[in-house]
Amino acid sequence: MANINIEATRNQARALLDSRIKSVEELVQARQRVSDLKEQLAAAERDDKRAYVKATRDGWSPDELKKLGLEPAAAGRRRKAQVKPAETPSPSDETGFQEN
Repeated sequence: MANINIEATRNQARALLDSRIKSVEELVQARQRVSDLKEQLAAAERDDKRAYVKATRDGWSPDELKKLGLEPAAAGRRRKAQVKPAETPSPSDETGFQEN
């Protein structure tokens, strides 16, 4: 039977694990960067919204700002689009069955 060098095998195993650990570290760093950038984007969007509101309070109309290429932020428009008037359920909505 061949002699197995335990120390050499351990070193090889560690080298394999180290390369796997490195890839996880890179993944964690990339995820952290995404998280940081999302936070920065959220802060920038808040600043943009405040500045837009200030501009309108200072006398600029939304139409004037639009002509200057300064439309309201997309986030503000999305929220408005999601607001829907309350609808009364139809009889088919209440029972889950549709009438034919």
